[in-house]
Amino acid sequence: MPDDVRDYDQLYRQFRWNIPARYNIGVDICDRWAARDPGRLAIRHLHADGRDEAISFGWLRETSNRLANVLRAHGVTRGDRVAIFLPQAPEVVAAHVAIYKLAAIALPVAVLFGPDALSYRLQNSGAKALLTNAQGLAKLDGIRARAPDLTCVLSIDGEADGALGFGDLLARASPDFTPVDTAADDPSMMIYTSGTTGQPKGALHAHRVLLGHMPGVELPHHPFPQPGDSYWTPADWAWAGGLLDVLLPSLHHGVPVIARRFDKFDPDDAFALMANTGVRNAFIPPTALRMMRAAKSPRGRYDFKLRTVASGGESLGVEALEWGKAAFGLSINEFYGQTECNLVLGSCAQLGLLRPGAIGKAVPGHVVAVIDADGQPVRAGEVGQIAVKRPDPVMFLEYWGKPDATRDKFIGDWMTTGDQGVMDDDGYVSFVGRDDDVITSSGFRIGPGEIEDCLIQHPAVALAAAVGKPDALRTEIVKAFIVLKQDFAASDQLAAEIQGFVRTRLSAHEYPREVAFIEAMPMTTTGKVIRRLLREKV
Repeated sequence: MPDDVRDYDQLYRQFRWNIPARYNIGVDICDRWAARDPGRLAIRHLHADGRDEAISFGWLRETSNRLANVLRAHGVTRGDRVAIFLPQAPEVVAAHVAIYKLAAIALPVAVLFGPDALSYRLQNSGAKALLTNAQGLAKLDGIRARAPDLTCVLSIDGEADGALGFGDLLARASPDFTPVDTAADDPSMMIYTSGTTGQPKGALHAHRVLLGHMPGVELPHHPFPQPGDSYWTPADWAWAGGLLDVLLPSLHHGVPVIARRFDKFDPDDAFALMANTGVRNAFIPPTALRMMRAAKSPRGRYDFKLRTVASGGESLGVEALEWGKAAFGLSINEFYGQTECNLVLGSCAQLGLLRPGAIGKAVPGHVVAVIDADGQPVRAGEVGQIAVKRPDPVMFLEYWGKPDATRDKFIGDWMTTGDQGVMDDDGYVSFVGRDDDVITSSGFRIGPGEIEDCLIQHPAVALAAAVGKPDALRTEIVKAFIVLKQDFAASDQLAAEIQGFVRTRLSAHEYPREVAFIEAMPMTTTGKVIRRLLREKV
């Protein structure tokens, strides 16, 4: 977007997409900059022991080239899926670049996932290779047989049983690699997203997805980039929010990204990090902002250099926006999207594009409407489903191996989001709520199916259902309703055991924070759980 325009309506009218026919994310975010200035800062890696490591674009090009050669030598080729199971670290960036330059498909997996969640994604995607660390190998142990296509495992912590040493292999590999020529529409990455039934679905994206994200990144940070900008987020780079809202767009613009692993988010650590590193731009999910708001006020304790702060994933609310002004001295700009089609609505106080209680307006380049069940836009002020019109460069290609689910995502040319909203006369969209059973917790969209599948594996559980319960901090928490098998009795101890069972197998954000034992599960005549009746009991 032009950085000299200070009027939203003018930006929206004048915007035109410029998507080249041939395009490769890895070449764009790495090799392009390394050719100009190999010493340019790409990643500032903050280690837990206090070390501050500068990673250049030159390092990124050489490391990604070596890794691409290693992966190719182990049989990875165009279209193969390569999983990345690591926290924020330079190796994650090198892996993405290498995979894109190979014309393979990156499969980011969040480190908070347990063995069952990891196993499903490896098996369903048919991943051929995996890059991880010692912690990841511990989760892989015992489930590798469930991923028969996985033939190459690399560990950044060195060679181990069943894993090759990342550093040793790269040291012997050539630093020269010619990127595979790719079309903008060729597949580049796959991110799993939860739905209302069954296991998560792999949303397959093309290389053009990065260019499609750029207006949605630039709007809340407008004008972006500026000299001296640096970007940080506590969000895992495996999520669309961390990867496509921060990491890849920043590198596209040559803006350095701050990398720091948080085993558990701590508000004071976040305040200190932003102040000590002079972060200029931040994406902070709503739940993290609420935790920071509950901590001691940062005013007078920290000297921030922040220029912009953005948030998305859930509606912030007026009070959080007012707190942001007091804490950071600037307005927090909201944005909205989904893994399948991200950053399509946004706000920008610098452009006067801000209305408390609303997410914002359509980001330049995207056509967004609130539609009815027939795919017709509803009148201003009426509730309908938020939808995005195709074609759109940020829109996903398909759900991996699920043509029916892909087709059902659309009504005509409108990609439906499953989110209910209202658009006012000025084009501002306000979020109303989900129109399905997906649970929104701490910015994550959680499908009940994966949780329920895990719950019924517990020896005491006969039937299980998961629903969202409203929560002031997390928007919703997962609550499980359970019918026990005949030989088991309800107790607090059993509830805690079941919670731990899910937490260790799936992830810390998906386990039920509340468990209720019931005598009978409300079911339809066809045997489907009526979650609506359970939500009335939360």
